[in-house]
Amino acid sequence: MSSRKLWDITQRLRANLPVWPGDTAFSHQQTWAMDDGSPVNVSKLTLSTHSGTHADAPLHYDPSGEDSAAADLAIYCGECLVVDARNTGAAIEVGDLPHLHSADRVLFRTYDSFPHDAWDEGFTAIAPEAIQWLAVQGVRLVGIDTPSLDPQNSKTMDAHKAVLAADMRILEGLVLDDVPEGRYELIALPLPIVGVDASPVRAILRELP
Repeated sequence: MSSRKLWDITQRLRANLPVWPGDTAFSHQQTWAMDDGSPVNVSKLTLSTHSGTHADAPLHYDPSGEDSAAADLAIYCGECLVVDARNTGAAIEVGDLPHLHSADRVLFRTYDSFPHDAWDEGFTAIAPEAIQWLAVQGVRLVGIDTPSLDPQNSKTMDAHKAVLAADMRILEGLVLDDVPEGRYELIALPLPIVGVDASPVRAILRELP
């Protein structure tokens, strides 16, 4: 039986990873080293919960929302639709959305080439009206290759509020450069970290049977 093709759509966590301005930089430090006589190597990490490819928990935009540990994993696994949105403006609008044909999860590609080494202040957002339209179509999860559904300078977080109102879930910072538009199986599980507002994920797409 031939195996189904996989696409890894996750940023690599590393030193100098671009992060939201003012947020915690990623760092890695070895705490036990075999070179120093330890029988094993052990490290510690310092990072933001929103480092790289991550899943926003409702707690991120709702003080009473569930944390990462409470995530319904079924939402983060299953068939999804990848949409090429590279020709949109500052935000993906309702008019930019294709017919979904019953997609529960929708991922948007906005970059020709993902900016692995530099922070992009002018990234493409998603208009709250587009989030509302997706919710009406039955979408339960929306993902994007940018750092946020809302513009960097937003103080009202309208797209996140639209997600909250529709009880949808969010993936941000996906890497979709090598993924043709179409349908795939998504697997992108948040870690069960108690009390936190987001979690890095290892996100993959798998060819459908």
